Amino acid sequence: MSVDLTRARWRKSTRSGTQGGQCVEVATNLPEVVAVRDSKDPDGPVLVVAARAWAAFADSMKQA
Repeated sequence: MSVDLTRARWRKSTRSGTQGGQCVEVATNLPEVVAVRDSKDPDGPVLVVAARAWAAFADSMKQA
């Protein structure tokens, strides 16, 4: 799947704190997908998942 990431608005969780750059960033403003990347390597690889799958993952983490 090819996704245009030029308009991605990346953000880190407010719970990331100051973990020495050990964070992921997500872009949730893209149509029907969520993009995830390593905050230490913003030009590196990006994982793109369906928005519904990301929502299910996030919900399961809230319940853990």
